[in-house]
Amino acid sequence: MINSEPDISRALVIGDTADIELHRAREILRNESINPEVVMEFSPEISGVLAGINDVKTLLNRNLPETGREVWALDEASSFVKNEVVLRVRAPYASFGLYETAINGILSSSAGWATAARECVDAADGVPIVSLGAHHVHPNVVGVMDYSAVTGGASSCSSVLGARLAGVTASGTMAAALVIIMGDTRSAVEAFDRNMPPEVQRVAVVGTIGDEAIEAIEISRMLRDRLRGVRLETAEERGGVAPDFVHELRARLDQGGYNHVDIFVSGDLNPAKIQAFTDEKAPVAAFGVGFHIGAAQPIKFRAKIKELEGRPVARRGFVPGITPNPRLTRVL
Repeated sequence: MINSEPDISRALVIGDTADIELHRAREILRNESINPEVVMEFSPEISGVLAGINDVKTLLNRNLPETGREVWALDEASSFVKNEVVLRVRAPYASFGLYETAINGILSSSAGWATAARECVDAADGVPIVSLGAHHVHPNVVGVMDYSAVTGGASSCSSVLGARLAGVTASGTMAAALVIIMGDTRSAVEAFDRNMPPEVQRVAVVGTIGDEAIEAIEISRMLRDRLRGVRLETAEERGGVAPDFVHELRARLDQGGYNHVDIFVSGDLNPAKIQAFTDEKAPVAAFGVGFHIGAAQPIKFRAKIKELEGRPVARRGFVPGITPNPRLTRVL
């Protein structure tokens, strides 16, 4: 995956996002002229998929001293297991101690989103997953969320910023709002076809107002070879999209001579629902997943000082000294 260097906010760099206790510790140590070399390790409490490590590397590279530093980490998109050290930092404490909060937060949220995406990817068994999670997070973190989803295996995402960070093309069809405002699906698709450039794939949302199968056939007849596919997003209040209906619609499209028209499915999907489509071998071209990714539970990470001036240390309940992990590679 190709991505531009992450943006690091001024608030993060000056410590406005840090716990106040870390500010107090820094002030006390500075006043006491104490700045030892420490080794701090970051590890998760459950298994998952790593994301956000590139953000962390950028933050540390900008703030650690050029000499006397070592940063070891797993690669972005790596799977990790419970309590595995995914990041190890050796440097003077004053150069990065204030960022303990931010590093934990970056890894926690990003890994949560990436892991949720990977769950969907695994359930889809080769059918592409597109992240639609932007609807379910604060806009300040949309880019990071979608980037993390692509890191977890999603083929693309709906937000422009997330796609830019992940080095993919933003993926989307036509808005249901367009159908409502235009008054019917046919008018909306006609307007979409007139106004969008040729490189934008014609994928029509069906079922917003009328019957999904009837609208799909009507739109296929209207656009013919220009139509790439139709998207089913039947509301849960009307039973949602079921695998047997996808089979039915595929048969109706094929019988009408529209074998080239793919079927895309979205709307309140999660791994269990996606698995049902997979088990039934429903002919779905791609799944759009929103809430399961966007609202994913963060994965709790812990930061622990394990060496102080070369001497093994640890808080009570943990083994003093560096935790071996041959999978780590030096990144700084």
